[in-house]
Amino acid sequence: MKILQILPELNVGGVETGTVDLSKYLIRLGHKSVVVSAGGALVKELESGGAKHYILPVNKKSLISMFKQVPKLVEIIKKEEIDIVHARSRVPAWIAYFACRQTRAIFVTTCHGYYKKHFFSAVMGWAKRVIVLSNVIARHMIEDFSVPHERIKLVPRSVDLEKFKYQDPKTKRKEDFNVGIIGRITPLKGHLHFIKAMARISRLVPRLKIWIVGDAPASKEAYKEELQILVRRLGLWHCTEFLGTQRDIPGILEHLDLVVLATTTHEAFGRVVVEAQAAGVPVVATKVGGVIDIIEDGKNGLLVPPADAKSMAEAIMRIYKDAQFARELAENAYAKVKEKYNLELMVKNTLEVYREVLNNFKILVIKLSSLGDVILSTAALRAIREKFPQSNYKISFLVGEESKDILLRCPYIDELLVCDLKNKDKGLAGLWNIGRILRKKNFDFVMDLQNSRSSHILAYLSGCINRYGYNNKKFSFLLNHTIVDQRPAIDPVTHQFRILKMLGIDLLNNALELWPSSEDQKTVDDLFNAQWLSQAQKVVGINISASKRWGTKLWPLEYLACLCEELGLKDIRVIITGTASDQALAGALANSLKNTKIINACGKTNINELAVLIKKCQVFISADSSPLHIASAVGTPYIALFGPTDARRHLPPGKNYVVIDKKLPCSPCYKTRCRSKNCMMQITPAEVFAAVMKLLK
Repeated sequence: MKILQILPELNVGGVETGTVDLSKYLIRLGHKSVVVSAGGALVKELESGGAKHYILPVNKKSLISMFKQVPKLVEIIKKEEIDIVHARSRVPAWIAYFACRQTRAIFVTTCHGYYKKHFFSAVMGWAKRVIVLSNVIARHMIEDFSVPHERIKLVPRSVDLEKFKYQDPKTKRKEDFNVGIIGRITPLKGHLHFIKAMARISRLVPRLKIWIVGDAPASKEAYKEELQILVRRLGLWHCTEFLGTQRDIPGILEHLDLVVLATTTHEAFGRVVVEAQAAGVPVVATKVGGVIDIIEDGKNGLLVPPADAKSMAEAIMRIYKDAQFARELAENAYAKVKEKYNLELMVKNTLEVYREVLNNFKILVIKLSSLGDVILSTAALRAIREKFPQSNYKISFLVGEESKDILLRCPYIDELLVCDLKNKDKGLAGLWNIGRILRKKNFDFVMDLQNSRSSHILAYLSGCINRYGYNNKKFSFLLNHTIVDQRPAIDPVTHQFRILKMLGIDLLNNALELWPSSEDQKTVDDLFNAQWLSQAQKVVGINISASKRWGTKLWPLEYLACLCEELGLKDIRVIITGTASDQALAGALANSLKNTKIINACGKTNINELAVLIKKCQVFISADSSPLHIASAVGTPYIALFGPTDARRHLPPGKNYVVIDKKLPCSPCYKTRCRSKNCMMQITPAEVFAAVMKLLK
């Protein structure tokens, strides 16, 4: 694997140390490690371990500066052929996010802080995987930044047990009682409360030594001066040392009898806690953030309320007075550190995250329109699943409300997403809401089989980097992998597979599929039994209508009546299919017949039951509409009546079928209204009857 970590600087700190530790292990395990930062004291150590370092000013909170760094990072990613970009802070994360969108690299973040609920922080939750250091941060990212639970990965910080050697606190304690606080000097770290607590115990501990390890950033120098004034005012100056930034933390811990973590806000993890515990130093910590994942109060440390100097002082005195209790805390803490917070485990868990994002992909297929078009996409779904096996790829299908039932038992998809663009999801607001849902899914590929304005917009709003579809001028600029439509016209399945070809998927099997249930089968059996249909009875199905919009597709009612009479003379039963709104038309047809009796199934079946019904027919007749596609999917021989639409573009695949298309000069016109309807009028009952007899043979 080729991993790029990006962080503001490489100076002393928990984030920086973790970056260097991980980099060393990546190199040791044969992976490539690249780090991008603004530089710092740890660069030499990083490079000595075999990693490559690039200096970029990714620490500046300036939009102009951030914008300028994106193309530079893109260049590094391409040059080093990076697989994964791992961002460890917000400014670098913004730069990495946009750089990854211009490359094939996968975006991963680690949340090292309890971020304020602000748009600037939201980018930390946009990664394919969001690594968190504690359960508190996990809940924070889920609840406040709406990061899906499945994208959260808990990987606590670690400690290098080779650097931090355990010492028994009981045997180490001398006459002096050394208490230290380690961390940046900022108000959040609670130094004021720590100093006030130490003032309380200074009268009770005669040889007290206070070590304040760490320094203030330039913006907090006034706060540091405030602390120094407080130390003097409380009479602690003689026993307090401000040691500044120290790189040799293991050496500091060798001389400490107790470490205090006084943080007043949510701590993402508390690296200093596990480092102290690895060295055998008991810990008193405030009950904030990820600290509660590490410390079990009274067992491997003591927890106190934040900003409570009195409670902190009492906890410190308890450890001072009871050396045996201090030893028990240290022993229990060291055992937990070895089990849960060792460096090897952190590296192992991080590598698992990397492998997961490289080997597990999420695919979105969009097909929003009519039922027939969704059925036509089943060949593509099967091919996508064959190309991308279920073990590593999750396929989601976005479909319209009216077509969802057809895919309820589809074995090729893992998730069915349903939208209703005609009602609750109508308009731009509806598209935006659907897009917001899709963005949370974090798809790696979007295949737009619909190729409409709405579907192109949704593909873009999904936030997916790779979006495939046709360049058809219907907002197709929102896709970044497109193909131009072909001339002359091609069949609908081949048309879809031209998109799939961009992902290396070939058309090897164009058969359509449907998946009705045993309950659907029983319903249709009961319907047939009620009509006294025997197994030997020949049955021909006729779809009486098309959609309400396409009146030009209708075959004349008198032609239907004539055909039914001819079929009745051959002892062939006729089943009429259609929607509930076609009942009146079917009734008129039945009343016009003199010598034969039809079975009216209009509105009596759902879509899966209709599939079972059509499968029981020896021949099925329909204009260009969804029942024709159902006949193709269930393998029933069919007769397709084409007029205003082009059979070359809409005919479903089949092995045994007849197409009747008069090919008039005005057709295909794709008009939904027509006075003459000559294209359908010229299809005679005689030639349809002849086609039926041909297929029956």
